[in-house]
Amino acid sequence: MTKVYVLHENDAWVEPLRQAFAALGTPHEEWFLDRGLLDLRRPPPGGVFYNRMSASSHTRGHTYAPEYAAAVIEMLERHGRTVVNGRRALQLELSKVAQYEALAAHGIPTPETIAVIGEENIPDAAERLGYPLILKHNRAGKGLGVRLVPGPAELGDALAALAASDDPHARPRDGIWLVQRYIRAPEPCIVRAEFVGGRFLYAVRVDTSAGFELCPADQCQAGPAAACPASAPGARFRVIEGFDHPLLPRMEAFLRANGIGVGAIEFVTDEHGRSFAYDVNTNTNYNPEAERAAGVSGMGAIARYLTALLQGERAPRAAA
Repeated sequence: MTKVYVLHENDAWVEPLRQAFAALGTPHEEWFLDRGLLDLRRPPPGGVFYNRMSASSHTRGHTYAPEYAAAVIEMLERHGRTVVNGRRALQLELSKVAQYEALAAHGIPTPETIAVIGEENIPDAAERLGYPLILKHNRAGKGLGVRLVPGPAELGDALAALAASDDPHARPRDGIWLVQRYIRAPEPCIVRAEFVGGRFLYAVRVDTSAGFELCPADQCQAGPAAACPASAPGARFRVIEGFDHPLLPRMEAFLRANGIGVGAIEFVTDEHGRSFAYDVNTNTNYNPEAERAAGVSGMGAIARYLTALLQGERAPRAAA
């Protein structure tokens, strides 16, 4: 029997999808990609493969899970399997530099950014860009390491604290820092646009007054800080009724061009009405409280999308 295979490294984030598959009666199997064997001599099974690998896997002790997933995806694509969020999507998940270049290619504005290798070069990048600025990781996930820096004194404090820190996640996983122009919004909020099947599903208003770690998953709101530091209540997330934006068609084109079947794009709008995308998430999660209030289900939409792809896989075989 052909199935939907879910590639991931976080059980908690997959639980809502399991429930959605069960409601539809969709056969599925999970591949937990932390460590194991990948026998390149044998072809993979038939079916539809959905990649949910996260850039924040290293914060859960799964340091090389993205590399493992990349190897699996290479094998799947070489054998012609249907992969949702394949090789290119994973590349974008792991690099904001890659995201910004790809977004710019589709006419989607991003904040001015300087990539920095070596912490000693951060002050020079800050002087070139000017204050206030955002200091962040190129590869992190969950908004990990994002810091607002109002001026040189605060940057000095941040770098001193970094030098004294023994936190293994204080530095970017790939060694690349981003010094980014701070976009001042009229209100402390951003918008996260969700897409399923490459099409716009809904948008969420996210309150940033409590910080920039904006993972919407339920586990990230109630779990221990070590699991996901975002701890604001569900009211921090609100689905925007009847949302529309002139950048949505460009975002859909960007997703199609980069093979992202399921994902989210976060953007902020400044006081002049200009919007800037600053994060692409190909391992999207949803806030259940916000969805219940709006009567929508992101995981339900994903399950229906993957089930339709699976049915399309079966139909040609039945005809043959």
